[in-house]
Amino acid sequence: MQHYLDHAATTPMLPVAIDTWQLGAAELGNASSIHASGRNARRIVEESRERIAARLGAHPGEVVFTSGANEADNLAVLGLARARRAVASRMNRVLVSAVEHPAVRSAAAQLATEGFEVVELPVDGRGLLRLDVLCDDIRHAPEQVALLSCMWANNETGAVQPVAEIAAQAAAHAIPYHCDAAQALGFLPVTFAAAAMPGLTAMSISGHKVGGPMGIGALLVRKDAAVAPTSYGGGQERRLRSGTVPVALIASFAAALEEVVTEREHRAARLRKLRDMLADGLRELGAEIVGPTETSHLAPHICYAVFPAVPAETLLLLLDQAGIAASAGSACSAGVVQPSEVLLAMGYSAEQAVSGVRFSLGWTTDADDIDALLQVLPALLERGASR
Repeated sequence: MQHYLDHAATTPMLPVAIDTWQLGAAELGNASSIHASGRNARRIVEESRERIAARLGAHPGEVVFTSGANEADNLAVLGLARARRAVASRMNRVLVSAVEHPAVRSAAAQLATEGFEVVELPVDGRGLLRLDVLCDDIRHAPEQVALLSCMWANNETGAVQPVAEIAAQAAAHAIPYHCDAAQALGFLPVTFAAAAMPGLTAMSISGHKVGGPMGIGALLVRKDAAVAPTSYGGGQERRLRSGTVPVALIASFAAALEEVVTEREHRAARLRKLRDMLADGLRELGAEIVGPTETSHLAPHICYAVFPAVPAETLLLLLDQAGIAASAGSACSAGVVQPSEVLLAMGYSAEQAVSGVRFSLGWTTDADDIDALLQVLPALLERGASR
Protein backbone atom coordinates (compact mmCIF):
# COMPACT_ATOMS: atom_id res chain seq x y z
CA MET A 1 0.00 0.00 0.00
CA GLN A 2 1.37 3.39 -0.96
CA HIS A 3 1.06 6.29 1.45
CA TYR A 4 0.62 9.31 -0.79
CA LEU A 5 2.04 12.51 0.76
CA ASP A 6 2.52 14.56 -2.40
CA HIS A 7 -0.85 16.29 -2.76
CA ALA A 8 0.77 19.67 -3.48
CA ALA A 9 2.09 18.15 -6.71
CA THR A 10 -1.31 16.75 -7.62
CA THR A 11 -4.20 15.39 -5.59
CA PRO A 12 -6.48 12.49 -6.60
CA MET A 13 -9.63 13.48 -8.43
CA LEU A 14 -12.70 13.81 -6.25
CA PRO A 15 -15.56 11.39 -7.02
CA VAL A 16 -17.81 14.30 -8.02
CA ALA A 17 -15.13 15.51 -10.46
CA ILE A 18 -14.79 12.06 -12.03
CA ASP A 19 -18.56 11.67 -12.41
CA THR A 20 -18.87 15.15 -13.91
CA TRP A 21 -16.02 14.56 -16.31
CA GLN A 22 -17.55 11.30 -17.53
CA LEU A 23 -20.88 13.00 -18.18
CA GLY A 24 -19.22 15.87 -19.98
CA ALA A 25 -17.03 13.59 -22.07
CA ALA A 26 -20.16 11.88 -23.39
CA GLU A 27 -21.52 15.18 -24.71
CA LEU A 28 -21.04 16.01 -28.38
CA GLY A 29 -20.28 19.47 -29.63
CA ASN A 30 -17.75 22.26 -29.94
CA ALA A 31 -18.69 25.15 -27.66
CA SER A 32 -17.95 27.59 -30.49
CA SER A 33 -20.41 25.95 -32.89
CA ILE A 34 -23.86 27.49 -33.38
CA HIS A 35 -25.84 24.26 -33.83
CA ALA A 36 -27.73 22.55 -30.99
CA SER A 37 -24.83 20.37 -29.88
CA GLY A 38 -22.51 23.37 -29.84
CA ARG A 39 -25.01 25.44 -27.87
CA ASN A 40 -25.35 22.68 -25.30
CA ALA A 41 -21.56 22.51 -24.92
CA ARG A 42 -21.48 26.30 -24.54
CA ARG A 43 -24.16 26.09 -21.85
CA ILE A 44 -22.05 23.62 -19.85
CA VAL A 45 -19.00 25.88 -20.14
CA GLU A 46 -20.85 29.04 -19.10
CA GLU A 47 -22.65 27.37 -16.21
CA SER A 48 -19.28 26.07 -14.99
CA ARG A 49 -17.80 29.54 -15.34
CA GLU A 50 -20.63 30.93 -13.22
CA ARG A 51 -20.13 28.27 -10.54
CA ILE A 52 -16.41 29.02 -10.27
CA ALA A 53 -17.00 32.76 -10.19
CA ALA A 54 -19.65 32.44 -7.48
CA ARG A 55 -17.33 30.50 -5.18
CA LEU A 56 -14.50 33.02 -5.57
CA GLY A 57 -16.42 36.29 -5.42
CA ALA A 58 -15.75 37.01 -9.07
CA HIS A 59 -17.88 38.02 -12.06
CA PRO A 60 -18.25 35.20 -14.61
CA GLY A 61 -16.67 37.42 -17.24
CA GLU A 62 -13.52 37.55 -15.12
CA VAL A 63 -12.89 33.78 -15.40
CA VAL A 64 -10.59 32.92 -18.33
CA PHE A 65 -10.01 29.18 -18.76
CA THR A 66 -6.47 27.97 -19.42
CA SER A 67 -4.67 24.62 -19.47
CA GLY A 68 -3.57 25.12 -15.86
CA ALA A 69 -1.94 27.54 -13.44
CA ASN A 70 1.33 27.50 -15.40
CA GLU A 71 -0.34 28.95 -18.48
CA ALA A 72 -2.38 31.30 -16.31
CA ASP A 73 0.82 32.59 -14.69
CA ASN A 74 2.41 33.12 -18.09
CA LEU A 75 -0.64 34.93 -19.44
CA ALA A 76 -0.83 37.20 -16.40
CA VAL A 77 2.85 38.11 -16.17
CA LEU A 78 3.53 38.48 -19.89
CA GLY A 79 0.12 39.84 -20.84
CA LEU A 80 -0.20 42.48 -18.12
CA ALA A 81 3.38 43.73 -18.40
CA ARG A 82 3.36 43.96 -22.20
CA ALA A 83 0.00 45.72 -22.24
CA ARG A 84 1.16 48.28 -19.68
CA ARG A 85 4.35 49.10 -21.56
CA ALA A 86 2.39 49.41 -24.80
CA VAL A 87 0.46 52.26 -23.16
CA ALA A 88 3.52 54.00 -21.71
CA SER A 89 7.13 52.98 -22.35
CA ARG A 90 8.18 54.19 -18.89
CA MET A 91 6.21 51.30 -17.34
CA ASN A 92 9.18 49.02 -17.60
CA ARG A 93 9.73 47.51 -14.15
CA VAL A 94 8.38 44.12 -13.05
CA LEU A 95 8.40 43.29 -9.33
CA VAL A 96 8.47 39.57 -8.50
CA SER A 97 8.95 37.90 -5.13
CA ALA A 98 12.06 35.75 -4.74
CA VAL A 99 10.00 32.65 -3.92
CA GLU A 100 7.64 32.55 -6.90
CA HIS A 101 6.74 29.40 -8.81
CA PRO A 102 8.99 28.74 -11.85
CA ALA A 103 6.05 29.61 -14.12
CA VAL A 104 6.20 33.19 -12.84
CA ARG A 105 9.96 33.42 -12.58
CA SER A 106 10.46 32.07 -16.11
CA ALA A 107 7.90 34.47 -17.53
CA ALA A 108 9.67 37.33 -15.77
CA ALA A 109 12.98 36.13 -17.23
CA GLN A 110 11.40 36.28 -20.68
CA LEU A 111 10.35 39.87 -20.02
CA ALA A 112 13.95 40.68 -19.09
CA THR A 113 15.03 39.60 -22.59
CA GLU A 114 12.46 42.08 -23.95
CA GLY A 115 14.01 45.01 -22.10
CA PHE A 116 12.00 44.99 -18.90
CA GLU A 117 13.79 45.55 -15.63
CA VAL A 118 12.91 42.61 -13.37
CA VAL A 119 13.26 43.31 -9.65
CA GLU A 120 13.39 40.33 -7.28
CA LEU A 121 11.73 41.21 -3.97
CA PRO A 122 13.37 39.58 -0.93
CA VAL A 123 11.69 37.45 1.74
CA ASP A 124 12.53 36.98 5.40
CA GLY A 125 13.69 33.79 7.11
CA ARG A 126 10.09 32.53 7.23
CA GLY A 127 9.69 32.91 3.48
CA LEU A 128 7.37 35.93 3.77
CA LEU A 129 7.69 38.94 1.49
CA ARG A 130 9.51 41.90 3.01
CA LEU A 131 6.70 44.45 2.89
CA ASP A 132 9.07 47.27 3.87
CA VAL A 133 11.22 46.59 0.81
CA LEU A 134 8.14 46.37 -1.42
CA CYS A 135 6.82 49.69 -0.15
CA ASP A 136 10.18 51.41 -0.57
CA ASP A 137 10.60 50.03 -4.08
CA ILE A 138 7.14 51.17 -5.16
CA ARG A 139 7.52 54.63 -3.64
CA HIS A 140 10.81 55.06 -5.47
CA ALA A 141 9.12 55.21 -8.89
CA PRO A 142 5.50 53.92 -8.93
CA GLU A 143 4.91 55.26 -12.43
CA GLN A 144 7.55 52.86 -13.78
CA VAL A 145 6.07 49.65 -12.36
CA ALA A 146 4.30 47.57 -14.99
CA LEU A 147 3.40 44.63 -12.74
CA LEU A 148 3.73 43.14 -9.27
CA SER A 149 3.52 39.35 -8.82
CA CYS A 150 3.50 37.55 -5.48
CA MET A 151 1.85 34.19 -4.77
CA TRP A 152 -0.77 33.44 -2.11
CA ALA A 153 0.79 30.29 -0.59
CA ASN A 154 4.21 28.92 -1.42
CA ASN A 155 4.27 25.56 -3.16
CA GLU A 156 7.35 24.37 -1.24
CA THR A 157 7.11 25.75 2.29
CA GLY A 158 3.39 26.52 2.55
CA ALA A 159 4.20 30.08 3.67
CA VAL A 160 1.09 32.26 3.27
CA GLN A 161 1.95 35.72 2.02
CA PRO A 162 0.28 38.92 3.34
CA VAL A 163 -1.86 39.13 0.23
CA ALA A 164 -4.28 41.77 1.52
CA GLU A 165 -1.43 44.13 2.43
CA ILE A 166 0.28 43.54 -0.91
CA ALA A 167 -2.97 44.21 -2.76
CA ALA A 168 -3.48 47.42 -0.77
CA GLN A 169 -0.06 48.69 -1.79
CA ALA A 170 -0.78 47.88 -5.43
CA ALA A 171 -4.16 49.61 -5.27
CA ALA A 172 -2.68 52.73 -3.68
CA HIS A 173 -0.39 53.18 -6.68
CA ALA A 174 -2.66 51.77 -9.42
CA ILE A 175 -0.23 48.92 -10.11
CA PRO A 176 -1.58 45.61 -11.50
CA TYR A 177 -1.07 42.81 -8.97
CA HIS A 178 -1.01 39.17 -10.02
CA CYS A 179 -1.27 36.36 -7.46
CA ASP A 180 -0.73 32.64 -8.03
CA ALA A 181 -3.31 31.02 -5.74
CA ALA A 182 -2.92 27.42 -6.94
CA GLN A 183 -1.66 26.13 -3.57
CA ALA A 184 -4.06 28.26 -1.51
CA LEU A 185 -7.37 27.41 -3.16
CA GLY A 186 -9.35 24.89 -1.14
CA PHE A 187 -7.17 25.35 1.96
CA LEU A 188 -7.37 29.10 2.65
CA PRO A 189 -10.18 31.68 2.31
CA VAL A 190 -9.27 32.69 -1.23
CA THR A 191 -11.35 35.43 -2.82
CA PHE A 192 -11.23 37.59 -5.93
CA ALA A 193 -13.96 39.91 -4.71
CA ALA A 194 -13.03 43.50 -5.53
CA ALA A 195 -14.35 44.73 -2.19
CA ALA A 196 -12.05 42.38 -0.27
CA MET A 197 -9.06 42.63 -2.62
CA PRO A 198 -9.32 46.00 -4.41
CA GLY A 199 -5.74 45.85 -5.71
CA LEU A 200 -5.82 42.27 -6.97
CA THR A 201 -5.86 42.38 -10.77
CA ALA A 202 -5.30 38.74 -11.74
CA MET A 203 -5.23 35.39 -9.94
CA SER A 204 -4.13 31.95 -11.18
CA ILE A 205 -5.82 28.71 -10.12
CA SER A 206 -5.46 25.06 -11.15
CA GLY A 207 -7.85 22.13 -11.49
CA HIS A 208 -5.66 19.21 -10.40
CA LYS A 209 -4.64 20.91 -7.15
CA VAL A 210 -8.25 20.88 -5.90
CA GLY A 211 -9.31 17.38 -6.92
CA GLY A 212 -10.22 18.22 -10.48
CA PRO A 213 -8.57 16.92 -13.66
CA MET A 214 -5.15 17.78 -15.02
CA GLY A 215 -5.02 20.05 -18.04
CA ILE A 216 -7.44 22.73 -16.86
CA GLY A 217 -7.10 25.91 -14.83
CA ALA A 218 -8.08 29.54 -15.01
CA LEU A 219 -6.83 33.08 -14.79
CA LEU A 220 -9.24 35.35 -12.99
CA VAL A 221 -8.65 38.82 -14.38
CA ARG A 222 -10.55 42.09 -13.92
CA LYS A 223 -12.74 42.98 -16.86
CA ASP A 224 -11.17 46.44 -17.16
CA ALA A 225 -7.57 45.14 -17.06
CA ALA A 226 -5.50 45.51 -20.21
CA VAL A 227 -3.92 42.14 -21.04
CA ALA A 228 -1.99 41.27 -24.21
CA PRO A 229 -2.80 37.74 -25.43
CA THR A 230 -0.02 35.17 -25.52
CA SER A 231 -1.74 32.88 -28.04
CA TYR A 232 -3.75 33.58 -31.16
CA GLY A 233 -6.47 31.84 -33.11
CA GLY A 234 -10.23 31.83 -32.76
CA GLY A 235 -10.38 34.43 -30.04
CA GLN A 236 -11.99 32.27 -27.36
CA GLU A 237 -11.84 33.30 -23.67
CA ARG A 238 -12.06 37.08 -24.06
CA ARG A 239 -9.58 36.86 -26.95
CA LEU A 240 -6.90 36.16 -24.36
CA ARG A 241 -6.60 32.41 -24.79
CA SER A 242 -7.56 31.03 -28.18
CA GLY A 243 -8.33 27.37 -28.68
CA THR A 244 -11.26 24.98 -28.46
CA VAL A 245 -12.42 24.93 -24.86
CA PRO A 246 -12.34 21.47 -23.15
CA VAL A 247 -15.95 21.15 -22.04
CA ALA A 248 -15.61 18.03 -19.86
CA LEU A 249 -12.47 19.31 -18.11
CA ILE A 250 -14.10 22.65 -17.36
CA ALA A 251 -17.24 21.05 -15.93
CA SER A 252 -15.16 18.68 -13.80
CA PHE A 253 -12.98 21.55 -12.57
CA ALA A 254 -16.05 23.53 -11.52
CA ALA A 255 -17.51 20.57 -9.63
CA ALA A 256 -14.28 19.96 -7.73
CA LEU A 257 -13.73 23.61 -6.91
CA GLU A 258 -17.29 23.98 -5.69
CA GLU A 259 -16.86 21.06 -3.28
CA VAL A 260 -13.48 22.07 -1.85
CA VAL A 261 -14.51 25.68 -1.29
CA THR A 262 -17.77 24.64 0.36
CA GLU A 263 -16.01 22.20 2.69
CA ARG A 264 -12.81 24.21 3.11
CA GLU A 265 -13.01 25.04 6.82
CA HIS A 266 -13.69 21.46 7.90
CA ARG A 267 -11.01 19.98 5.64
CA ALA A 268 -8.43 22.60 6.55
CA ALA A 269 -8.94 21.99 10.28
CA ARG A 270 -8.55 18.23 9.82
CA LEU A 271 -5.41 18.59 7.72
CA ARG A 272 -3.84 21.11 10.09
CA LYS A 273 -4.08 18.59 12.94
CA LEU A 274 -2.40 15.95 10.78
CA ARG A 275 0.22 18.41 9.59
CA ASP A 276 1.05 19.43 13.18
CA MET A 277 1.29 15.76 14.17
CA LEU A 278 3.71 15.19 11.31
CA ALA A 279 5.81 18.28 12.10
CA ASP A 280 6.17 17.27 15.75
CA GLY A 281 7.25 13.76 14.75
CA LEU A 282 9.79 15.04 12.25
CA ARG A 283 11.32 17.42 14.80
CA GLU A 284 11.80 14.51 17.20
CA LEU A 285 13.83 12.83 14.47
CA GLY A 286 16.11 15.85 14.11
CA ALA A 287 14.52 17.54 11.11
CA GLU A 288 14.20 21.31 10.83
CA ILE A 289 10.71 22.40 9.82
CA VAL A 290 10.92 25.25 7.34
CA GLY A 291 8.54 28.19 7.14
CA PRO A 292 6.40 30.31 9.44
CA THR A 293 5.26 29.06 12.82
CA GLU A 294 2.18 31.29 12.95
CA THR A 295 -0.96 29.48 11.82
CA SER A 296 -2.13 32.60 9.99
CA HIS A 297 0.94 32.44 7.74
CA LEU A 298 1.06 28.70 7.11
CA ALA A 299 -1.01 26.59 4.71
CA PRO A 300 -2.55 23.62 6.56
CA HIS A 301 -1.47 20.95 4.09
CA ILE A 302 2.28 21.45 3.59
CA CYS A 303 5.13 20.39 5.86
CA TYR A 304 8.61 21.14 4.54
CA ALA A 305 11.53 19.55 6.40
CA VAL A 306 15.29 19.78 6.05
CA PHE A 307 17.21 16.66 7.03
CA PRO A 308 20.82 17.85 7.56
CA ALA A 309 22.58 14.52 7.12
CA VAL A 310 20.68 13.15 4.11
CA PRO A 311 20.29 14.71 0.64
CA ALA A 312 16.68 14.96 -0.50
CA GLU A 313 17.35 12.84 -3.58
CA THR A 314 18.58 9.93 -1.46
CA LEU A 315 15.77 10.16 1.06
CA LEU A 316 13.07 10.36 -1.60
CA LEU A 317 14.33 7.17 -3.24
CA LEU A 318 14.33 5.38 0.11
CA LEU A 319 10.85 6.66 0.91
CA ASP A 320 9.58 5.50 -2.45
CA GLN A 321 10.98 2.03 -1.84
CA ALA A 322 9.13 2.04 1.49
CA GLY A 323 5.85 2.92 -0.26
CA ILE A 324 5.73 6.60 0.66
CA ALA A 325 5.41 9.34 -1.95
CA ALA A 326 6.85 12.79 -1.24
CA SER A 327 8.72 15.49 -3.17
CA ALA A 328 11.97 17.42 -3.03
CA GLY A 329 11.58 21.08 -2.40
CA SER A 330 14.27 21.67 -4.99
CA ALA A 331 13.87 21.36 -8.72
CA CYS A 332 15.23 18.41 -10.68
CA SER A 333 17.02 18.93 -13.96
CA ALA A 334 18.36 16.01 -15.99
CA GLY A 335 17.93 13.77 -12.96
CA VAL A 336 20.03 16.00 -10.67
CA VAL A 337 18.50 17.72 -7.65
CA GLN A 338 19.29 21.41 -7.72
CA PRO A 339 19.34 23.65 -4.64
CA SER A 340 15.90 25.03 -3.81
CA GLU A 341 15.64 28.64 -4.93
CA VAL A 342 13.07 29.15 -2.18
CA LEU A 343 15.41 27.96 0.59
CA LEU A 344 18.29 30.00 -0.81
CA ALA A 345 16.08 33.10 -0.84
CA MET A 346 15.22 32.41 2.81
CA GLY A 347 18.91 32.40 3.78
CA TYR A 348 19.62 28.66 3.88
CA SER A 349 22.96 27.34 2.68
CA ALA A 350 23.40 25.49 -0.62
CA GLU A 351 23.89 22.24 1.32
CA GLN A 352 20.65 22.74 3.23
CA ALA A 353 18.88 23.74 0.02
CA VAL A 354 19.38 20.24 -1.44
CA SER A 355 18.16 18.51 1.72
CA GLY A 356 14.57 19.74 1.81
CA VAL A 357 11.66 17.29 1.50
CA ARG A 358 8.06 18.40 1.13
CA PHE A 359 5.30 16.30 2.62
CA SER A 360 1.89 17.54 1.50
CA LEU A 361 -1.52 16.33 2.63
CA GLY A 362 -4.90 16.14 0.95
CA TRP A 363 -8.41 14.79 1.09
CA THR A 364 -7.30 11.13 1.16
CA THR A 365 -4.69 11.63 3.91
CA ASP A 366 -5.36 10.14 7.34
CA ALA A 367 -3.44 9.44 10.54
CA ASP A 368 -2.30 6.05 9.20
CA ASP A 369 -0.30 7.83 6.49
CA ILE A 370 1.47 9.98 9.07
CA ASP A 371 2.12 7.02 11.36
CA ALA A 372 3.53 4.94 8.50
CA LEU A 373 5.99 7.69 7.57
CA LEU A 374 7.18 8.28 11.12
CA GLN A 375 7.62 4.55 11.73
CA VAL A 376 9.91 3.93 8.76
CA LEU A 377 11.75 7.24 8.71
CA PRO A 378 14.33 6.58 11.49
CA ALA A 379 15.73 3.54 9.66
CA LEU A 380 15.67 5.37 6.31
CA LEU A 381 17.55 8.35 7.75
CA GLU A 382 20.17 6.02 9.17
CA ARG A 383 20.57 4.29 5.83
CA GLY A 384 20.69 7.57 3.96
CA ALA A 385 23.32 9.06 6.25
CA SER A 386 25.59 6.03 5.78
CA ARG A 387 25.63 6.24 1.99
